[in-house]
Amino acid sequence: MMSLNRSCFLGNPAIAGSSSPFSHSQKRRSASLKVVALVPKVRTGDRNGSVVMESTLQEVKDESSVVELKSTVHGGVQDVYGEDTATEDQLVTPWSVSVASGYTLIRDPHHNKGLAFTEKERDAHYLRGLLPPVVISQELQVKKMINCIRQYLVPLQKYIAMMDLQGRNEKLFYKLLIDHVEELLPVVYTPTVGEACQKYGSIFTHPHGLFISLKDKGKILEVLRNWPEKNIQVIVVTDGERILGLGDLGCHGMGIPVGKLALYTALGGVRPSACLPVTIDVGTNNQKLLDDEFYIGLRQKRATGQEYAELLQEFMTAVKQNYGEKILVQFEDFANHNAFDLLSKYGTTHLVFNDDIQGTASVVLAGLVAALKLVGGSLADHRFLFLGAGEAGTGIAELIALEVSKQTNIPVEETRKNIWLVDSKGLIVSSRKESLQHFKKPWAHEHEPVKELVDAVNAIKPTVLIGTSGAGRTFTKEVVESMASLNERPIILALSNPTSQSECTAEEAYTWTQGRAIYCSGSPFPPVEYEGKVYTPGQANNAYIFPGFGLGLIMSGTIRVHDDMLLAASEALASQVSQEDYDKGLIYPPFTNIRKISAHIAAKVAAKSYELGLATRLPEPKDLEKYAESCMYSPSYRSFR
Repeated sequence: MMSLNRSCFLGNPAIAGSSSPFSHSQKRRSASLKVVALVPKVRTGDRNGSVVMESTLQEVKDESSVVELKSTVHGGVQDVYGEDTATEDQLVTPWSVSVASGYTLIRDPHHNKGLAFTEKERDAHYLRGLLPPVVISQELQVKKMINCIRQYLVPLQKYIAMMDLQGRNEKLFYKLLIDHVEELLPVVYTPTVGEACQKYGSIFTHPHGLFISLKDKGKILEVLRNWPEKNIQVIVVTDGERILGLGDLGCHGMGIPVGKLALYTALGGVRPSACLPVTIDVGTNNQKLLDDEFYIGLRQKRATGQEYAELLQEFMTAVKQNYGEKILVQFEDFANHNAFDLLSKYGTTHLVFNDDIQGTASVVLAGLVAALKLVGGSLADHRFLFLGAGEAGTGIAELIALEVSKQTNIPVEETRKNIWLVDSKGLIVSSRKESLQHFKKPWAHEHEPVKELVDAVNAIKPTVLIGTSGAGRTFTKEVVESMASLNERPIILALSNPTSQSECTAEEAYTWTQGRAIYCSGSPFPPVEYEGKVYTPGQANNAYIFPGFGLGLIMSGTIRVHDDMLLAASEALASQVSQEDYDKGLIYPPFTNIRKISAHIAAKVAAKSYELGLATRLPEPKDLEKYAESCMYSPSYRSFR
């Protein structure tokens, strides 16, 4: 049974003004209906303990209870579900509603408060006897849960416990994650989410997102309407073909959208009911999964070509049709051959963002801008060498080139020449241009072929070495020592996830450079002690950027993403690094302040959107940062009446 939105309970403002335990259903809005409301009658003997709606019409005499509803072209209330406009041969969903109470309320993660229900609430909502008699605060619940989580020694067990909590008590989950963000971020996100995806079929208990497969072709709009929340603002979608550095995990990739959207809420303040995780299942080429009895996806090889393109086209069309022009679609962990094409194809027609290409680029650029305080000079003074020329590598490279072009007024075609990429075949040079994929061609510069990374380091003499290869331990001792011989403070970014795929560890980087390296990784590493000094490695985590970036797009009603917004986000993040952070050798601020950081990033992104004429929420707020903070979701319990 589905519950009603507390703010939209059949349009009754008297009820909407309270904080009743109603979850999202539909917003009933139409023109000036006066005096009519639906009043629930209690029917005794209801087995699930809920109050059943026996829709009794009652005259509402209080003038303050006038219902403001918007007319549609059909003359009635807004046809949210498409039932009135559907033809007789089209399928619709038989929605049903009930007031959440008793066991129904306890089992509703949006409104469940566990032992925090007050005595008054227990009487009002038929909870007496269904809970132990003690009443405790949310703060004590958080303390209890973090103690429970710490009892687990295996990270995957901590992940399972957190996902279980999210499915039982949503507000407590987010309160716990926000209050202990540095400790729990590696649990709900990288690196633990990688192992969770690998074993998703074994640990799967109930869905946290929407699965759309080839079986749903022709019915995707109907599938989207099956999701209980209607006012969606951001979708994170994957097809599971390139999960982190782990490869094709098919339907098990759902852990990524679920984890990303948990961070959208915890770090960026986007309300959870506005977030929709989606996995597009077109099969998998991972034979191990196809042979796994616990695999939850389609047991077939991946669909490609026209069949794949048609499914994605139907999905993107249905998304805009169902949620409108301003719905943000974030692409996650698509393989290179699809990721660039999808971003290019839908970037002009939808509000789309690829975190692997654009989010990674923005957070790395922020780190590089901050690092200039430690090494001196401008970005234009540095030479960059990448190991890895996929989504992340080329995305970072392009954003660096754009930022240098912006700072120097030199054409971007020229600024690219200071940036070199190495792929599986060696240094990308002009003699290889004909055989290169289109997204690598801008980086094919004049140089003799070089096969090995260490030889490329010695030939190019970079000041910055960036790893996005997805291959662990590829920054060998010889490579790192070469960087140290060329630079007093070599900048080494080993960005591949999860930890096992990192190009080198923090300990290796500091040891092989005698403590001179400015080091960052994609997944967290513990502090390193070298010759009596403790070095704290930074983490170039996309979670610094995408939650605040998304909030900025949403709160301004932006309709398209522009590269200048990514540059604005990078500059905003770099500005949050304090002198105290620099003194520790860090080029990113601590995650303890992440919601403030996200609000600052959101404000700068929104400001750029208004400047570019891409924002639709008018008038522009006077103080965008305060407005961003006011828009953020709070996980504190609400009082029910």
